[in-house]
Amino acid sequence: MTQKAPGVRPIPRDTRDILGEGLLWSARENALFWTDILGRKLWRMSLADEKIRHWDMPEAIGWIIERAAAGFIVGLASGLYKLDLDPFRLELIANPQPERPGNRLNDAKADARGRIWFGSMPFMEQPSTNWPASGALYRLDTDGMVSRHDDGITIANGPALSPDGTTLYHTDSRMGQVWKFPLHEDGSLGTRQPHLQFDTGKGAPDGMTCDREGGLWIAFYSGAKVARFHPDGGLDREIALPTPQITNVCFAGADLTRMFVTSAADGRPDDPLAGALFEIDAGAVGVSPHQFLG
Repeated sequence: MTQKAPGVRPIPRDTRDILGEGLLWSARENALFWTDILGRKLWRMSLADEKIRHWDMPEAIGWIIERAAAGFIVGLASGLYKLDLDPFRLELIANPQPERPGNRLNDAKADARGRIWFGSMPFMEQPSTNWPASGALYRLDTDGMVSRHDDGITIANGPALSPDGTTLYHTDSRMGQVWKFPLHEDGSLGTRQPHLQFDTGKGAPDGMTCDREGGLWIAFYSGAKVARFHPDGGLDREIALPTPQITNVCFAGADLTRMFVTSAADGRPDDPLAGALFEIDAGAVGVSPHQFLG
C-alpha cells in the first residue's frame, strides 16, 4: 500500500542539499544532524525550534555518529575523524582504505557494543555505467582498530541493525541488493544472506533504519519513496515523496515517532523540492541510535 501526502512536510530553509545523507538523531542535543556529501556540509536542526545551522567541511562528509565521551565521529572522504563542533576541531583516527584512493566513505551506524559499521564506494563525480566494485563494509572498534568484513561492493550503503542487535543489514545500491548478516556479540558476522532484491530502474535502495518492531525502512534513490519491510522481507507499506532522489531515513524526537528523510538536488535544477529535508508521518516508533564508545 502506497501512502501519499498529507503527512509529508518539507522543512523550511533557504538552501538545498546537493546530496543529503547521514541522518542522526541526538537525544543529548535534542537535534537532528545530517550531511550534504557533495556540498561538504554538516547540518544541525534543533527539534525544539527547528533552528538550523551548518558547518563547512574540508572534504566530502558521508556520515556522523555521536561519541559517548563527547563530540562525534565522522566519515570523510579521506578517513575517520573525531569531531568537536564548539570550537570546531577534526582529529584523524584512521584511513581504512589507503589502497583505494578513488573511494570515499558513504554511510554508517553504531551497534549496541559501541562499534561503528560503515561502507565505502567509488567517488564518481560524473554519471557512469562503469562503476568499479571497490566498495566495502568496515567496522571501527572502540580501540580505534578498523577491520573489513565484506568486499566487492559497488555502493555500500544503508547499514541498519535489528532492534535486538543480532542482525546487520546493508546494501549495494548500484546492484539493488540488500543483504543481512547474523551479528555476534564479539563483532564477527555470520554468513551473508540475500534479503531483498530490487529493480534499480524503479529506485535503488539507499539509507535504511529499523523500527521498534523490527521493520526495515528503506529510502529509494530515484524511487520517490520510503518503504517498510517486515523482518521476513515482505513489503508492509510505502510512503511517496514529492521528489525522486530520496537518500536516507531516521527516527527522531523524545518518543522516536518523528521520521525525517533526506534527498538530493544533484542533476535536478528545476525540481524545487530536490535536496529538501522532509518530515513524514510514518506511523511507527524507532529505536534509539547507539553511540560510539571509543
